[in-house]
Amino acid sequence: MLSISLVSSALLATASLLATTLDAGPASTALASEKPSAGTSLTVYSSADPSGFDPQQFVQQQRMSGMDNVWGVPGFGVVKDVRKLALPKGTGDLAFTDVAAWIDPTTVSFVDLDDAKTMVLEQNFQFDLVSPSKLMERYLGREISLAVTMGEGVSNLTGTLLSANQGQIVLKTAEGVKIVPMSGAQVQLGDLPGGLLTKPTLVWKVASESGGEHLVRTTYQTAGMTWRADYNIVLDDADRSGAITAWVTLMNLSGASYPNTELKLVAGEVNKVQPKPGYAGVRRGMAVEAMAMADAAGFVEKEFSDFHLYTLPRRTDVMQNSTQQIALFPPVSGFKVKRELVFDFAGGIGAPGAPILDRDFGVASKQSPSILVSFENKKDNSLGMPLPAGKIRVYKEDAADGTLEFVGEDLIAHTPRNETVKMRLGEAFDVVGERTRTDFTIDNAAKRMTETFRIEVRNQKSSAQKVRVLERLYRWSNWKIENQSTPFEKLDSGTIAFELDVPSEGKKTVEYKVTYTW
Repeated sequence: MLSISLVSSALLATASLLATTLDAGPASTALASEKPSAGTSLTVYSSADPSGFDPQQFVQQQRMSGMDNVWGVPGFGVVKDVRKLALPKGTGDLAFTDVAAWIDPTTVSFVDLDDAKTMVLEQNFQFDLVSPSKLMERYLGREISLAVTMGEGVSNLTGTLLSANQGQIVLKTAEGVKIVPMSGAQVQLGDLPGGLLTKPTLVWKVASESGGEHLVRTTYQTAGMTWRADYNIVLDDADRSGAITAWVTLMNLSGASYPNTELKLVAGEVNKVQPKPGYAGVRRGMAVEAMAMADAAGFVEKEFSDFHLYTLPRRTDVMQNSTQQIALFPPVSGFKVKRELVFDFAGGIGAPGAPILDRDFGVASKQSPSILVSFENKKDNSLGMPLPAGKIRVYKEDAADGTLEFVGEDLIAHTPRNETVKMRLGEAFDVVGERTRTDFTIDNAAKRMTETFRIEVRNQKSSAQKVRVLERLYRWSNWKIENQSTPFEKLDSGTIAFELDVPSEGKKTVEYKVTYTW
């Protein structure tokens, strides 16, 4: 049997020592009265990229490939398991079964809640689970029987098993050594050898003065767990208010089920040490997000150290090889939203390290505006809770039949309360803008250049449209706007914005001149 002997007894001993210290003073009576009840609780962390990670697709790919690669799962879980165990008196072995198959044994913490003096001296993680190949290995050198189909009949063979690999069984029989294809052969084995495991097991060598049945709390980390957030927003007909629902999609490939468990999520950037590439069991840094509202229909949130802890106020079943959706918070309706059409002709051009003097450098183009929807995540807007990073989908009702139609989606970064959420839903179909440079001058001796632009926005919709035009002053940082036909707002050191009301089936034109000096 394979086993890993771990140098984690120091961690286990530290947990026991802490329990001893807590139990040694007047607080011991209070602590004893607050002992947890038997059961499990589960905290799930995630570094899932909502733009590319889909739990359902990941599970389906695993099943189709026949692989069990949990190291590709962007997350991990922390399992807390409280159960009654029969401890040996003195020094002896204690088997702890039903742990996750992808447990990290070096993270195990052991606390005897009935006797804080109990110590773990050594730990083995035994994961050599029973399988057809493992069984055949255990019967090497022992007698087995085979029933092999030959034509329309069946041939029975009995002999000593010499080898069972590469699809072949090698038997030493009374008639000599025979090689039999494993495919189609029915194998009959004798008594089952001892030491075979049906579940991953931790085996501890413990030292207990009292022995007997004790309440023990075990905590460990396991790979193969993650979650992500998804939001659905329904806008009203005028794009002025919305209703939102949100879900956590939880995935469990850890190799264990957690029935009737307490479930928690953590929000914040929790650092994990990254092993060197190429080593088995590589884990990435965990960007952990979550959200909730204090309501039985969702998670209850509280500050926890420098993070946020979210607890589902009811127990739930988290089953192995499954994905499930749980409401993050109760539906919220009636919050205000803002819709904008935004032109950004020079978006993506960064600030220059020196003046750009090339007269052919410029942005003249024809394009449609981006559709942006935003809302303030504030309490006075019926919201005001931390929003985890995730995918947000937007719908509108078709008045003709009352059905919801999809109008776009975007990703949001984790957003604290009192901040603004912005989403880009696509490009407007019936609004078009053209940007044309009409003049350019440069005087190298005077270190001065000018550039003049005309921007025309045409609206073919049946209603007037509010349009924002962003202009990036990308040639140099020292600039001045002159001769503008429309007032502008300075957004930052290199960006200005024009607000336009474009009538139905009409147009609006912006003209301005910018002077650069250096």
